[in-house]
Amino acid sequence: MKEMLEILEKLDWSPLFISLKTGVAATVISFFLGIYAARKVVKASPGKKAVIDGILTLPMVLPPTVAGFFLLLLFSRRRLLGEFLFDQFGFKVVQTWVGCVIAATVIAFPLMYRNAKAAMEQIDVNLVYAGRTLGMSDIEIFWKVVIPTAGPGIASGTILTFARALGEYGATSMLAGNIPGKTGTISQKIAMVIQDGDYLTAGIWVVIVMIIAFVIISLMNLISGKKMKNVGRW
Repeated sequence: MKEMLEILEKLDWSPLFISLKTGVAATVISFFLGIYAARKVVKASPGKKAVIDGILTLPMVLPPTVAGFFLLLLFSRRRLLGEFLFDQFGFKVVQTWVGCVIAATVIAFPLMYRNAKAAMEQIDVNLVYAGRTLGMSDIEIFWKVVIPTAGPGIASGTILTFARALGEYGATSMLAGNIPGKTGTISQKIAMVIQDGDYLTAGIWVVIVMIIAFVIISLMNLISGKKMKNVGRW
């Protein structure tokens, strides 16, 4: 116990702050992109929907290291896009915190997109027709009818997206590396201290992650409970 308290006093909390900062940034980006993509896909024809949905969901089923490999190829300064961004804007992605955000966004985005899409597909079309009857524009219907009605599903997707971005490891390691105080997230810290044989420090970080995960799951259950409170139980 004494040893654990000493470790807590000396613990570098930067991985937690970097993970939280990355998770929030990736969630905000995924939130708006996911809702936009879901709206477009829901209104697309069946053929287009199948293809676009497959592309947007691909990062969720691929190993994160594979997604990280493609991101590294895309943003490396040896490649066209990476070289252009650095030469024209001085913008570097590889081994930077921006790389953490991009990797986490790519991996977490499908969760936001699929939850938003599923919520929108369950909306009663009569609500949309009623909005049109009242003279509302498509944009007004979307923000005043669709989004509030799909709110619980979108909220659940947002929480899941944050959880996935917070714990992302494979793609982040490939694109951003593991630079202490800069790109070193909790997941990378756990892997690093285990390699050093420091299981006590790793255990402390695991407990921290488990507490965060428990809070996230509890929030999801609360949201789901509010959504189902008026539904009869068998």
